[in-house]
Amino acid sequence: MLATLGAGLFALWLVLGPDGELTGRPAASQEDPEATPRVGNIPSASAGSESASTSQTEPAATRSQSGDTTLLADLRLPPPVEPSPVLSSPSGPSLDRQALRGALRPLLKDPDLRRHTGLLVRDLGRDEDVLRAGAKGPFTSASSLKLLTATAALSELGDDHRFETSVVQARSRPARRPTLALIGGGDPLLASTPAAAELRGYPRGATLAALAADSARELRADGVRQIRLGYDAGMFTGLAEARTWESGYVPDGVVSPVSALQVDGGAFGSGADPARAAANAFGQALTASGVRITGGEPVKLRVPSGSEEIAVGRGAALEDVVEHIVQVSDNEGAEILLRHVGLATGRAGSFAGGAAGARAVLDELGVPVTDLTMDDGSGLSRSNRVGLDSLLAVLTLGADADHPDLRVITTGLPVAGFTGSLRPRFMDAVSTSGRGLVRAKTGTLQQVHALAGTVVTRDGTLLGFAALTDRVRLRDNLDARQQIDQLAAALAACGCTG
Repeated sequence: MLATLGAGLFALWLVLGPDGELTGRPAASQEDPEATPRVGNIPSASAGSESASTSQTEPAATRSQSGDTTLLADLRLPPPVEPSPVLSSPSGPSLDRQALRGALRPLLKDPDLRRHTGLLVRDLGRDEDVLRAGAKGPFTSASSLKLLTATAALSELGDDHRFETSVVQARSRPARRPTLALIGGGDPLLASTPAAAELRGYPRGATLAALAADSARELRADGVRQIRLGYDAGMFTGLAEARTWESGYVPDGVVSPVSALQVDGGAFGSGADPARAAANAFGQALTASGVRITGGEPVKLRVPSGSEEIAVGRGAALEDVVEHIVQVSDNEGAEILLRHVGLATGRAGSFAGGAAGARAVLDELGVPVTDLTMDDGSGLSRSNRVGLDSLLAVLTLGADADHPDLRVITTGLPVAGFTGSLRPRFMDAVSTSGRGLVRAKTGTLQQVHALAGTVVTRDGTLLGFAALTDRVRLRDNLDARQQIDQLAAALAACGCTG
């Protein structure tokens, strides 16, 4: 049966071109993009053929002008055959829970993980938990918290939302030179130039270079050659650094102070001011575009109402922003998204306002929030707490066809051994079985490790999982992370069908 079907499909491939038209040779090979298959209309039996009559067994044929392609005017195919399903169930086979527990028990008992380790595994196709083991939690979240921040932002703002950075010409007295102001709209992936965006792996979005070129064009049209430069980063309020962050985070470049105006990922070091750094970069781009700036350094200001907008840069779609943040575990990006959630829910664009807004949105989505504590949006604070059920809930939403706007929560996850923060992992002999099959968000602080995502088992069952441990001995830090990877890899390798 399969041989007959295969032969029929091959025969059809020989005569059907890439656009569904009849040809006399195969379509161009994908390995040879320069090859162009002959595609043409089917000639009539009386036009260009030696005979206008044909039999059913010998269909009429004609050749192209080059003589190298035969076009068939009549084609008889065997009747269609109903294909057999590849899987017995679209969700894959159900799991034997005892077999699954038996496969993972030795890894869970490894002394490197200590006692406060938890694992929850869910069959996403059937929406049922198949394994819960270890401590109940809640756990220090580390960067796994970014999944909850991103879910709240996508749900409240929409996956196609774009953040805007604008340039306005503020009103001034006739005798004074006009003031141009760069207004931060909270675009976490605003880049200085296209080259800088490419270097950082940003999706296509706004750049200061493009904003400067557009602004210079408008100024020239108005006869303006000299301006004063200011900037407005007043969209967000409150502290720029969380009180519960380690004192070395900003000086050591772990995270930038949070600002509604930042470029190329922010500014780092003692006294870092992301908004001023962005304004300086914009000033340099304006100068390169032929605009003279007077009055010294850009000044911080609040743009008055009625100011004329002369240029605007629209950032990447939110789903692309989220994918980048989740892939590389972008701390600044997550913190900016948290503030947008605060504003979108009628609260302040601050740590507290964002956390309260995210909690409300997640609760409305059905995500358990009883064990959830959010001191920030990135997971850097050691005061953050998350339950296994909360992480599995957002993964389930991301895999749910009824929530297409949240799909990137699962599709945008790093792939073990290949992309993002999982690219250098799953390299040892035990965890290599998870390479390409495990997609997960990482979470790493000193003595804390988290991994939450999806995995396809050897038998084709899609699972969601969350594994967290937060009381690791310092000397076992790397070994514990490897054990977490091996747990996920064991899920991929398990033939634990019921």
